Amino acid sequence: PRIEHKTHSGRDLVLRDLSLSLPDGREIVRVDRLVFAAGVATLISGPSGSGKSTLFRAISGIWPYGRGTIDNPADTRAMLLPQRPYVPSGTLKTAVTYPSVAETYGDEDVRKALILAQLAPLVGEIDREDLWAQRLSGGEQQRLAIARVLLDRPDWLFLDEATSALDEDMQAEIYRMLSRQLPRTTIVSIGHRATLVALHRRHIEMEPRSDGRFVPTPAAAGVSP
Repeated sequence: PRIEHKTHSGRDLVLRDLSLSLPDGREIVRVDRLVFAAGVATLISGPSGSGKSTLFRAISGIWPYGRGTIDNPADTRAMLLPQRPYVPSGTLKTAVTYPSVAETYGDEDVRKALILAQLAPLVGEIDREDLWAQRLSGGEQQRLAIARVLLDRPDWLFLDEATSALDEDMQAEIYRMLSRQLPRTTIVSIGHRATLVALHRRHIEMEPRSDGRFVPTPAAAGVSP
């Protein structure tokens, strides 16, 4: 048994007969069929240990434990942001453009991305070398990862509590900015704050079953950002 990744001609991301397990073989998530519609911002919530991050990792192809099928839209690019992004040492431009090489993007593009990500005070330091993972706060590191998104412009963006270190007002502004700047990017988020519901058009909850498995179940819809 294995997780099979296929491509199809449609625009949506489809999970079929998907079962996700821990390395010891214990099944934690069961999905008969779940469709993430292109262009529909979706929030996934649920208790700790319900398999939310595991679901993201399976979609990204980095979780091997389980079986089933994931149908990906052809010719699309996806980007996954974790709660704690990796921030390399070196110049700030190197940190912002990771994992691409710094020369991939022009200085003005990097500065614009920093401003949009609410990191304007750092604009003048893109050539400065520092231990950025130590210098920047958790919230600043998360916003730096958002700047990477603005440069990369993926078709699908998976945010695994990637704005959890921001206050609610800043978090809302970041989501609205992404909606404006990346209108063709489909955002799928994991989060716990109730205020996130209104920033997404669809809400899915990880519902527990009596056998200990969790099943993604549609909840009340939010409001379009």
